[in-house]
Amino acid sequence: MGQSGRSRHQKRARAQAHLRNLEAYAAQPHSFVFARGRAGRSVRQLSLDLRRVMEPLTATRLQIRKKNSLKDCVAVAGPLGVTHFLILSRTETNIYFKLMRLPGGPTLTFRINKYTLVRDVVSSLRRHRMHEQQFAHPPLLVLNSFGPHGMHVKLMATMFQNLFPSINVHKVNLNTIKRCLLINYNPDSQELDFRHYSIKVVPVGASRGMKKLLQEKFPNMSRLQDISELLATGAGLSESEAEPDGEHNITELPQAVAGRGNMRAQQSAVRLTEIGPRMTLQLIKIQEGVGEGNVLFHSFVHKTEEELQAILAAKEEKLRLKAQRQDQQAQNIQRKREQREAHKKKSLAGMKRARAEANGDSDAEDPGAPPEAEGASLREEEEDEAEYFRQAVGEEPDEDMFPKATKWRRPTGPPGKKRRVKERKPDRGSDQRPPKAKGRPPGTQAKMGPRGVARDRGRGRSWPPKRVA
Repeated sequence: MGQSGRSRHQKRARAQAHLRNLEAYAAQPHSFVFARGRAGRSVRQLSLDLRRVMEPLTATRLQIRKKNSLKDCVAVAGPLGVTHFLILSRTETNIYFKLMRLPGGPTLTFRINKYTLVRDVVSSLRRHRMHEQQFAHPPLLVLNSFGPHGMHVKLMATMFQNLFPSINVHKVNLNTIKRCLLINYNPDSQELDFRHYSIKVVPVGASRGMKKLLQEKFPNMSRLQDISELLATGAGLSESEAEPDGEHNITELPQAVAGRGNMRAQQSAVRLTEIGPRMTLQLIKIQEGVGEGNVLFHSFVHKTEEELQAILAAKEEKLRLKAQRQDQQAQNIQRKREQREAHKKKSLAGMKRARAEANGDSDAEDPGAPPEAEGASLREEEEDEAEYFRQAVGEEPDEDMFPKATKWRRPTGPPGKKRRVKERKPDRGSDQRPPKAKGRPPGTQAKMGPRGVARDRGRGRSWPPKRVA
């Protein structure tokens, strides 16, 4: 019977391929798309639509709370490999879109002059084409009219290109290109047109009836006598089902594309269907850092060279003062730490000296208690035992029972007050039982001692033997 499962070489090859895929995925740009502040329902929906455009290299379930600052987002973005932030915000007059490059900038701030949501674009189309398989791969970026119009235009083009992974035209798989993102720059108005399309490839050179047969939905041929009528004349088909194709969208496929009739080296038409959202953007300013820093470009504010030099000098002076304060704070912290250590050593030395003065020679050994004290303690213990025996039995103990105890002395009390002794009543019958000991809990048993005297288990006290009359 052959060995089941994969071989060792197959497992190694799969592990290496998985590792290469993870490295390639980590090397691709990733983004966060979210709205900040009181943006409103429409702007938040626009951020969700823009997040849909950036799939799958974006956080689709990202949630930003009001208490989260931009620094929190930057701190989280580093370990996750996020390279870009797309932030939407709203003021009383305008809606703004910020594109940030992490971790060092720059930041591009756009003003959204007009926008249309995905639901509005789809509802305006007669037949829209949008499904989940289109969002399994990033869209194809197309930049139009980004010519030599200034350094700010070149920087804009570079920022948009870095949003998506680069494509090798010699190795790209056409089946992974299902969407297209078009960004058109208008030099006259200095506005950007943001459009998002779905790509569909269909074969050309076939009649409308043949195209209908190649589709998933089979046409109704109940009124036809033969299938040749459908192929020759296209009977039963409306003119709206055939879209006009021309030289603008017909090309020869370098490889086979998914779809019926899209073969290699065959003529096929590329059709675009807009799926939204739409935006009309205008560049406002470019900053050097992430949301802050020097303003490299501004559309409305233009400064002279002297003003720029003055601003730069003021910023350098501010940085110098900040560094000076930091050095002063570091010196103060070091000085306070040294003072605290010196005070601690001085306090410990004083406590040790005071302890030595109170106890004398602290290095001398403790000789222990004298023999007289030990004898006194034993005598006090036997006196307590004897006193307990007197209270429990009512008689004097034998001399050999507590040899070290002194003779019983009448307890002293206030003058003029006699001590009342309770008389014991004789028990019924001929047997005289000893009185019950006080303080012994019920349920405890008596244990015989070494001299034939019962010892209480509960307290460890001696108990005389039972007498028989």
